[in-house]
Amino acid sequence: MLNRVKVMICGKEYMLQTEEPPSYVYGLAKMLEKRLNDMCSGNSSISPYSAAVMVALSTLDDLSKAQGNVDNIRMQAKEYVDEAGKARIERDAALKEIEVLKAKIEQLESNQQLKKLKDSI
Repeated sequence: MLNRVKVMICGKEYMLQTEEPPSYVYGLAKMLEKRLNDMCSGNSSISPYSAAVMVALSTLDDLSKAQGNVDNIRMQAKEYVDEAGKARIERDAALKEIEVLKAKIEQLESNQQLKKLKDSI
């Protein structure tokens, strides 16, 4: 369902249609307004258009870096999953080997008991 949300940015009204909740869109508009005001307050000769372009570039830079971080985290998570899979395979092999060795121990112990039994006879 599309929500119609009216926001004010730099004194201009914008009517937006979005699937996002209005509170989310208002929060974005508030952040944008703050970033634009910060940009303009640092330089009184900058136009709202230039400030918007600067904020857009800064936001795209932030997005690009965040996507790079997400990609790195995904890669690390994949490596961890692969390592965990290998460790699980090694553990299963070790458990099988333990079972084989336990069976051999039992066999050796029963052979020793037989030997003792023979010797006692």
